[in-house]
Amino acid sequence: MKSFQEKSWLFPGHPEKEIERNNFSVAKGDDVIGRLAVIKLEKGDTLPDIARHFSLGINAISAANPGVDVWVPEAGERIMLPLSFILPDTPRNGIVINLATMRLFHYKSDSKSLVVSTYPVGVGTEERPTPTGQTFVARKTTRPTWHVPASIAADHRKKGDILPAKVPPGPENPLGEYALYLGKTSYLIHGTNKPASIGLKATNGCMRLYPENVKKLYKDTPVNTPVAIVNQPYLVGQRDGVLYMEAHTPLEDSGAVELEKIYATLRNIEKKSAKTLDWSRIKKVQNEARGIPVPILELRQGSEKEVAEPIRVEHPDALYGKPEIPELKLDAWYVLAADVRDEIDAQRLAAIINHQGPQIPARVLSKSNSYRVIAGPFKDISEAKDAAKRLKYDLDIDGIVIEPVKKG
Repeated sequence: MKSFQEKSWLFPGHPEKEIERNNFSVAKGDDVIGRLAVIKLEKGDTLPDIARHFSLGINAISAANPGVDVWVPEAGERIMLPLSFILPDTPRNGIVINLATMRLFHYKSDSKSLVVSTYPVGVGTEERPTPTGQTFVARKTTRPTWHVPASIAADHRKKGDILPAKVPPGPENPLGEYALYLGKTSYLIHGTNKPASIGLKATNGCMRLYPENVKKLYKDTPVNTPVAIVNQPYLVGQRDGVLYMEAHTPLEDSGAVELEKIYATLRNIEKKSAKTLDWSRIKKVQNEARGIPVPILELRQGSEKEVAEPIRVEHPDALYGKPEIPELKLDAWYVLAADVRDEIDAQRLAAIINHQGPQIPARVLSKSNSYRVIAGPFKDISEAKDAAKRLKYDLDIDGIVIEPVKKG
């Protein structure tokens, strides 16, 4: 399989307008779905915007493109869209969530075929990890009310941020518009008002999806659907007679155990196939942990020809969900977030602020030898102060409220 590895994916053939992101048929005996793709970045793109448009998590797009600036990538740079996945090593039934890959798989089958819908997720932090195990969808709710857990309220109090006992539906509600409550008490699969957190360890143990993804999942998932939550950073599977391996950076304290499991699987495949694996290549895939299926063994004579090269995707006219920045208004309130010397640093900070949820609009203004990051516009001093407060709590930024320009 070495020849495939040495092919450049930077300049694949003619560009396609679309590529499937979420819904795939699973052929009998296959474990790999989807197709890798490449896109050329344009000025103003951020990796979170590209990730959301193509239904990827920020973890996946960052791992597949090491060294690319998340917030200020270079225009013209070609990046990999990791839209090919090895299915988790579980029964293909109901919902399966792989915490290590931060990806949800929803299996639906009839007498003729198996179909899987897959979406990126945000998962629990190191302090409040998402538990593994078997559960089910106990109930579903649209426009849920968030009842603030005591532990989260206590964390916010330490920062001087007093949360209410419950948060009604709306832009401030972290559960978004749809929620699937699991049999594990207090754990949900839900939407979010912070889409840039999908593909991050950012929740209090729940699993959050992009708003557009959770809407589809909610519609397609009956109550009592089984849910399996697993932690599989290393995956192997076959498609069209070729064996693939996919490696992700393992979650805390699980790397050694999970690596031994996959090595045992690979040794068993080596024994059954009577073919010798290239263990140095396997080690490379493991160490790079780029989260993309890599061909490692030809199981059937001539099957190497079946390995599909990445396809080139045209840049869309507009990226779905990309934050919009309102025009400057002299009669509005603003918050000065930073005054820095380096333009790239200013652009990076503005992009980070823009991707807070709910959005805080931000832009860069040049002034003599420095660059100012300005958040706004806001309609009144109350909105401006609320934004400054959020900048402090979320990003540890000491913003300065700027009054409107007085006429006359």
